[in-house]
Amino acid sequence: MMLDSIHHVAIICSDYPTSKAFYTDVLGLSVMAETYREQRDSYKLDLALPDGSQIELFSFPNPPKRVNNPEAQGLRHLAFAVQCVKSAATELQCHGIEVEDIRVDELTGKRYTFFKDPDGLPLELYEQGIQ
Repeated sequence: MMLDSIHHVAIICSDYPTSKAFYTDVLGLSVMAETYREQRDSYKLDLALPDGSQIELFSFPNPPKRVNNPEAQGLRHLAFAVQCVKSAATELQCHGIEVEDIRVDELTGKRYTFFKDPDGLPLELYEQGIQ
């Protein structure tokens, strides 16, 4: 088997309008499709990144909370590539989003930082551009 790329990441949110605004207005992802699934009382929002990868944002009535432990088994965080971590972090802060201090990856020498979505999911900005 040869995998080509990551097609999408699926996220279940607790407050659909708040998360939709965060991922579209704050992070600037494009809406590809929005579907209300009446039988599930659930929305599915397909969002696109410039490279073609996607985020599927789901809402469900009363989803169970995830255990909050950064070193728990499972997906640790979702990282977004940016040209400049500092300018992206500043833009998030202008939207009132708390951003951790910028650090340097000891293995790659690239800058990165973390922030959270409205449900506290850990998101990372990882610098691909020149430092």
